[in-house]
Amino acid sequence: MSRTAVYNATVEWKGEHWGHVVMGNGPEMAFSAPPDAHGHEGVLTPEDAFVAAVNTCVMMMFIWASERFKLNLKSYTCRAEGTKLIELDRTEIFTHVHLWPVIKVAAGEQDKAIIEKRVRRALDGALKYSLVANSIKSEVIVEPSIEILGHG
Repeated sequence: MSRTAVYNATVEWKGEHWGHVVMGNGPEMAFSAPPDAHGHEGVLTPEDAFVAAVNTCVMMMFIWASERFKLNLKSYTCRAEGTKLIELDRTEIFTHVHLWPVIKVAAGEQDKAIIEKRVRRALDGALKYSLVANSIKSEVIVEPSIEILGHG
């Protein structure tokens, strides 16, 4: 049977192009439009939050999948980049979000090729089960760098 969960955030305008967001899980911070849209540097923007939401959700799902596949994960870092298309009528859309995860897994005594295949399956699972990646129109492109450490 399907279930629902509700998440929330409250924003407040602080003048000019400044806002303050309080997220349902506790964090709060200032935000602005990006500098190229009359905003301010050095603070969260909606565009940054969008790209970060995809990146963080895929990472958390990869951690979950790594545990299920019993991978000995040593490190995971991922740079993400969102590409925004600006139409002639000034409407905008993110066309894709590109992720470059760098994943290091210890093989121990296991065969490195088998471990790498499990890492790739875990990454596929992370994309399949990522709430955020599944909730956006943008294409999510993943180009991983996988290093298997150890004997195998």
